[in-house]
Amino acid sequence: MAIEILLPKIGFSMNEGVLAEWLVADGGQAVEGQPLYALESDKSTNEVDSPATGTLKIIAQVGETYEVGTVLGIIE
Repeated sequence: MAIEILLPKIGFSMNEGVLAEWLVADGGQAVEGQPLYALESDKSTNEVDSPATGTLKIIAQVGETYEVGTVLGIIE
């Protein structure tokens, strides 16, 4: 079953964020609870943990701005 990786809302007023860095390569092994990517918001940079364990398929590109709820990748 594929799990979508969604851009989370980190903070009350956050509407969008910049995907700063993938910490797992495309096709790499994501591990639930381990850092998966770095997200820059207005006030800080945060590492976001993987929601599941499996193979990562990256959709979103580093350096781009995405709205909260955007699908950044899929874990299969």
